[in-house]
Amino acid sequence: MDCHYKSKSSAETKKLATLLAKEILKFPINQNKNKKENAFIIALKGDLGSGKTTFVQGFANGLGIKKNIVSPTFLIIKNYKLKNKNYKNFYHLDCYRIKKIKELNSLGFKKIITEPENIVLIEWANKIKKSLPKNTLWVCFNHGQKENERTIKIYENASSY
Repeated sequence: MDCHYKSKSSAETKKLATLLAKEILKFPINQNKNKKENAFIIALKGDLGSGKTTFVQGFANGLGIKKNIVSPTFLIIKNYKLKNKNYKNFYHLDCYRIKKIKELNSLGFKKIITEPENIVLIEWANKIKKSLPKNTLWVCFNHGQKENERTIKIYENASSY
């Protein structure tokens, strides 16, 4: 399933992300111990200023996070606790400065993405594409014709974009 959206403003981008977060929170985690589960991972791809951080802000709001969300460009990973029966943590990653996956792994990346109670949004995820599970949800951002317009495409499979 691939979805395409046109956003005319940052408010519309945030609203789309808020709705997506609320839908994700509705679904229980698969507790089947025989099946390998991962965190719910959303990989964000797009040029500078294309709406990735705006999307994360709306998404965090949909999760019930009231804090001001900014990209953790220098911290790389930021964790927020969730008050939800299905998910316990929201991780916001920014891979803009990442040169090699080893840099992320030293910050506990593998553990973060393999814990089913985590929701993980990754800005600049195309830099670490090979390290992400196949079931990663991809959200691609492009500038539109007008200054505040954005095209947002959601893919269930990285090979679709």
